[in-house]
Amino acid sequence: MQKNSKILVCDDDETLCYLLKEQLLEEGFSVDTVYDGSFAIEAIRRKNFDILLLDLNMRDVQGEEVLKFVSDYTSSVQIIVLTAQTEVRKAIECIRLGAYDFITKPYNFDELLITINRALEHKDLVVKNLLVSEQSNKKFSTRIIGESPELRKVINLANKSAQSDSNILIEGETGTGKELFAEFIHKHSARCDKPFVVINCASLPDQLIESELFGHEKGAFTDAKNTKQGLVEIAHGGTLFLDEIGELSLSLQPKLLRFLENGEYRRIGGITNLTSDVRVIGATNLNLLEEADKKTFRRDLLFRLNVITLTIPPLRDRKEDILLLSNHFLEAKSPIRARKKLSPEAEFVLINYGFPGNIRELEHIIERSIIFAEGEHIRIEDLNLPNIKIKEPSNILPDETKVVSDDSILSMEEIEKIHIAKALNFNKWDRVQTARQLGISQKTLYTKIKKYQIKQD
Repeated sequence: MQKNSKILVCDDDETLCYLLKEQLLEEGFSVDTVYDGSFAIEAIRRKNFDILLLDLNMRDVQGEEVLKFVSDYTSSVQIIVLTAQTEVRKAIECIRLGAYDFITKPYNFDELLITINRALEHKDLVVKNLLVSEQSNKKFSTRIIGESPELRKVINLANKSAQSDSNILIEGETGTGKELFAEFIHKHSARCDKPFVVINCASLPDQLIESELFGHEKGAFTDAKNTKQGLVEIAHGGTLFLDEIGELSLSLQPKLLRFLENGEYRRIGGITNLTSDVRVIGATNLNLLEEADKKTFRRDLLFRLNVITLTIPPLRDRKEDILLLSNHFLEAKSPIRARKKLSPEAEFVLINYGFPGNIRELEHIIERSIIFAEGEHIRIEDLNLPNIKIKEPSNILPDETKVVSDDSILSMEEIEKIHIAKALNFNKWDRVQTARQLGISQKTLYTKIKKYQIKQD
């Protein structure tokens, strides 16, 4: 049994409702009761329930009408029909219409309890399937690799943050692993057995983001052919991760602020306030205080969100972790029977490279070098980094070796400019493919092109 699961009992027999509520409360459930179908519909509109125990015969709005409404309105509420022995045929028809199961009256409480627990397990599968369909390309792992002091400090803070239920803001450059830290916090929190739901605020236009977050009613806009649950509803009890939250438009920020303040929201086209209990973790590669000064991000939303702030260090500031991560990617991406290894020279170049795309860029570098390397060892040229070579006079020891360009030592910005230009030319200026290989967003790539005045050949 899942603790604190919410059950709505709908039956016009008030005595039965009272007795059933008392029994369920003793089992640790949260229970509401209503005595007519119209009140059941209103309760479902206003609150998230896991289970609906539904009588078919009531005075005004019948159970079948409630069943049809709930089936259209949400896919996560599991309906168990309470029916008389003479109505079994009708109860079976209700299962065809979307009910999970039925129990005949007078019910055996132990049997009902077994059915409720099975329905809760089924609900978890439904939610997981919704998440898979929404985020089929997401692969999560809570393993954070690294032993550098800078990283260990953030991991310790993340561990402490997980024990609270406060909202969290994760700051850091693109590719530093902000989503990995968000999932780490979720997995180490009291919400770990509930959904972890991700949405990228920069990947969709405003209306689609609002629909994804809060859902929409049937007919709310042209393509709204059915009612859709929002991610805040799917994530109920769990964690909602808002990636690139700094890109959220000013028109949507007040709606998110309201949700953070009291858990209330409305579906697009809806007139009823709904509630959902989720912990919100936001992530950004922007300085939101500066964005607030520029009036592009609400200051009150920032203060509501950053109750706890974690700052993920860039890879160039945690050089001790570069080879650990490189070997992890080599093991994960090399063919099992042909494991590749980094040559000492390649290791040295990686340790001294600036990694503008951080861990995501390192992952792509390793993946690419595995393909290019002809032998067992990955050489410098297999890394395909911009115009870097090793200066190795015979009288210089390895720890005195320097990474240089053809004529002189380059600054990190010069290396970044060369690397981005090389990647653009390699991909024939396909910005989508280039951004993916560099491990940065298309918006960041566009900003870098403007900053460095990179021209197409």
